[in-house]
Amino acid sequence: YLKISIFIILFILFPSYLENQPAPESPTEPEQNPHAVLEKEQDLVLEGRNKSVDLQNKTDLGLKNQTGDLLGENTEPDLKPKPNSDSAHQPMKKTEENADSRTKTDSNPKPPKVLDEDFLGPAQCLNQKYTWLSCSKVFCPPWRRCIGGQCVCKMPYKCPRLKNTCTLDGSVYYSMCQANAISCRTKTPTFSHFSSSCKAGDKVHVSVSKSRNVVEIKTHLGKMLVCGKDWNMAAANVVCRNPLNVDRGAENASKIKYISLGKATQWPNECMRIRCMGSELSLAECTIHNPEPITANTEVAVAKCYKEPTGECKKFICMNGKCLGHEKTCNGVDDCGDNSDEMCCQKCRGQAFLCKSGVCIPQHAFKDGIRDCLGGEDELNENNGTKTKKMEDVFSDPMSEIREIRSSAESQLQCGVPNTEYVYKQEDDATSRTRRKRLVGGEEALPTQIQWQVAIQDEGTIHCGGAYLGGCWVLTAAHCVRPKPKSFRIKFSLWMKHRKQSTTDSIPVKNIIIHHEYNPQTYANDIALVQLEELNLSDKCMQDNPAVRAVCVPWSTQQFQPNDTCTISGWGRDRGDLEGKVDSCQGDSGGPLVCTDASGLSYVWGIVSWGDKCGEPNHPGVYTKVAHYFDWIRFHTGWPAVTKFNQ
Repeated sequence: YLKISIFIILFILFPSYLENQPAPESPTEPEQNPHAVLEKEQDLVLEGRNKSVDLQNKTDLGLKNQTGDLLGENTEPDLKPKPNSDSAHQPMKKTEENADSRTKTDSNPKPPKVLDEDFLGPAQCLNQKYTWLSCSKVFCPPWRRCIGGQCVCKMPYKCPRLKNTCTLDGSVYYSMCQANAISCRTKTPTFSHFSSSCKAGDKVHVSVSKSRNVVEIKTHLGKMLVCGKDWNMAAANVVCRNPLNVDRGAENASKIKYISLGKATQWPNECMRIRCMGSELSLAECTIHNPEPITANTEVAVAKCYKEPTGECKKFICMNGKCLGHEKTCNGVDDCGDNSDEMCCQKCRGQAFLCKSGVCIPQHAFKDGIRDCLGGEDELNENNGTKTKKMEDVFSDPMSEIREIRSSAESQLQCGVPNTEYVYKQEDDATSRTRRKRLVGGEEALPTQIQWQVAIQDEGTIHCGGAYLGGCWVLTAAHCVRPKPKSFRIKFSLWMKHRKQSTTDSIPVKNIIIHHEYNPQTYANDIALVQLEELNLSDKCMQDNPAVRAVCVPWSTQQFQPNDTCTISGWGRDRGDLEGKVDSCQGDSGGPLVCTDASGLSYVWGIVSWGDKCGEPNHPGVYTKVAHYFDWIRFHTGWPAVTKFNQ
């Protein structure tokens, strides 16, 4: 009798941008990484080692907790990986040698210079030209949705009904999302403000004075200046784009003291603080604070828009072509105007927060109730629970609608969280017998611990596993199935391979969808979907089961990073990693490699595909990288079935 086995492992993930790099001009191979092999749409995954695990004559498979070292402390295997291997692509932190270090007699050596390369990088990320529209790195706003790694305009009717929304052209919509979905297509500002009665005189209008280029904002409270406090390049870019029509935004976030404006013009004596993310089409879409009194020394905002430099740009070149000083990159502020200066960072300047995906977000976005990092680490407190800041007293807060829409949409799909309230009772099942361990390095899992693990039964025999995605869908390896649905059944909550327990369900198969580019000789695109048969007079495929939960489907190859800890589960035979310590094996095929993000959501990051010389050193297993196939999965299952974010 066999049990599901769980492994907690450390492995190196490969960024998706490595797969589409142009071939090097030189015929020589780049420096290889002996730790990994990257194949098209598949990743070779290395497991960490656990010195305390006895691999001889263990009886059960299960859970392994460890923080083992990848490939050991001091040695590397003598291994020649395939040409697509990755060491040339790994981020490398560069340091600059002290210019005076060779002069031994210098009694006042200069301190080491902080290089821009310490912040920006790696080059392979920069070559992907990520912007705020790249949903493999960031989340789309509610009026856009993620398709093919890009945030594209959503149809206006897809937006929910929330607040009465007034627009600049006099139209009235039922949410800012709907207004901005229209702006998304026309590329012109539409949103003005929220109000139950949209009066023409209440429109939010932004202008720049001809005298001193001072930024002014008019609301139903009257015309005011924009405070210098919180004024930064993100907001300055918005003003220069609209109303000043400078596509590349601002040169810098200029300010001037109120006393310096002169008395020739009668200036307002109040200002409003404005905070933008940088992607807004007008200041009306930004957070606008209530008016503040102005004193002689109060700084107010000035528009100084970008001018094309003469000659070649020898600084950072934004994706929109803007030439930017390197000191303005990775500071959490959208200085470029398309956020390309914040998308590929190894660390952040100042108080900006670094997401694990390499994106720097502004300090005010940290714990603001809106998930900005892919893994949600920006919204966690010290106890790993979500915590939001106290809401500010503001005149207009469009972020509140974004917060409400995303919270509602993201709560509709439940996945990646096991049912911890269900407690397995051993007396319910007479199953306590000695079993032989099958996965290297594993320890026994509890009978209902891996609630998304399923067994693929073919003509009464179980040879493969799979992952339950929710609804009527299971994900597995293409080599595990064939287009004969009636030959298969899917077993849920199965602990022992040949004996069911009280929570075990066996569901017939309605349809099998094998990836259209699957190659059985090379195992390329080794992925398939299994659609279950619905119950009679129901759109469900099984009754509610407390021991069954769905795992989430990753939409981005950036969601998990090198050295993240993940789990493998299955019933298979022994197979080795580079040290012969931990891996999935024959019989585990199709089973899930699951990673859990900072917020506690679990994703099926890989599918057990194939391996060579099971259990021997230097022969790790190969897994299909599920994130590459998100659009393919969603096309067949439908959007609601697997789309939790970026809807």
